[in-house]
Amino acid sequence: MADEIAALISSIGLTQETFLVFCIIAVVVVGAIVVIIATRPILDIYPYLNPSARVRARKGRLFDEKQMTELVDANNVEEVENYLKGVPEYAETLDNYPLDKALDVQAAETYDFVSRLAPKEVKAPFVVMARKTDVDNIKSLLTAKEIGLDSEETKELLIPGGDLYDDLSNLVDAENITDIVTGLDGTEYATALEDALPAYEDSGMILPLESELDKHYLRKLLKSTDVPGDENRQIVYSFIGTKVDISNLKLIIRAKQDGLTYDDISPYMLTEGYQLREWKLKDLMESPDVTNVISGLEGTKYAEPLADAISEYNETENVAVFERALDVYLAKHAKSLASKKPLGVGPIVGYLSQKETEIKNLKIIARAKREMGFPNSKIMEMLIWVQ
Repeated sequence: MADEIAALISSIGLTQETFLVFCIIAVVVVGAIVVIIATRPILDIYPYLNPSARVRARKGRLFDEKQMTELVDANNVEEVENYLKGVPEYAETLDNYPLDKALDVQAAETYDFVSRLAPKEVKAPFVVMARKTDVDNIKSLLTAKEIGLDSEETKELLIPGGDLYDDLSNLVDAENITDIVTGLDGTEYATALEDALPAYEDSGMILPLESELDKHYLRKLLKSTDVPGDENRQIVYSFIGTKVDISNLKLIIRAKQDGLTYDDISPYMLTEGYQLREWKLKDLMESPDVTNVISGLEGTKYAEPLADAISEYNETENVAVFERALDVYLAKHAKSLASKKPLGVGPIVGYLSQKETEIKNLKIIARAKREMGFPNSKIMEMLIWVQ
């Protein structure tokens, strides 16, 4: 047998030593391929190991249903605040700020935390979300100047966080709205605000300026995830895209409740979306009323949750039932996405969504407790529950 192999090697013009070298090279190549195939899953999950561990630690400190129920049972907003001061996650913030501002600070810190720990391949949209604090602070500056607040009162409205907090703090002494817009020259918001300035000057209302800020933020958020590649990016794209769609839907539903037409709404709308493309958004804006907006969503993933809220809307004529239905849908959607990639971006998306929901619920409870005799049963109905 050995002689036959030697003869075969000789017949193809190779010495035995050369053939042995080729065999070794082949073994090395095959071995390398096997190693790459075997280690690829590990390389894929490695960037997420530390971020996942950190968000899971924080996730364990989120309020459960029992704690939320205890807060609902509080007699007044002071009791709510005292309860939260006993929770390390909120205690330090509440030592420095009143309740409403403390919750906004918590939200800003959460976005900043997630944006810093997110792996490079999915970092961009979380960085954009962290800049929402800048957008909110610019809106607060504009509002403060519109209603005539002094510098100290204006400074109290600003949330410490974002990229521009120090710059915006220096604008609290601005004489007027135009000075604020001029003071933001060189920032990413300058063009959007300058474009809206003529509409503000014509109307005397800051709504055009606020709308341009919102559109700028949503557009950047959507574009930060517009090229989904692997499953991690696809999950983030679905989460972010759904948030943008829901923001657009809330605006359209509120506008139709107020009897506004397409021409009234379109200047304030981002005519881009995730599942709701430009043509669909145009159809919805042209709908004659709220119920036609809901029926116009047939065939989209938003149809069922909103259709389920129609009967309650018919009884109350309050569009808040649709907004809650959309918030519940987003929370459930995020939970579903998180389960798809438990060793990837899933825990990050899951934690962020749950923290957003927790803060929304705490704001609902705080507002309700400021109203004398507001029924606890009604508060429970208003909260966002995700099973």
